[in-house]
Amino acid sequence: MMRRSLVLTDESARHPFRASLPPHVLHRANEVERMVPWRMKLGLTRKDMETVAATYTAGFVATLTFFG
Repeated sequence: MMRRSLVLTDESARHPFRASLPPHVLHRANEVERMVPWRMKLGLTRKDMETVAATYTAGFVATLTFFG
């Protein structure tokens, strides 16, 4: 009696873990995902970034003043 693996390997995967994955998992893995800047993914505007920078700077200066 011949034993078969539950998952047939894919030699083009080149990594043992990827080779053991079923074909439907890797179906879309080779497609190139659109590159979107992380700011766009989070929905941050320039005003949001300026607010974060100002808050960080104010906190940093206050900490230096307290310990200085």
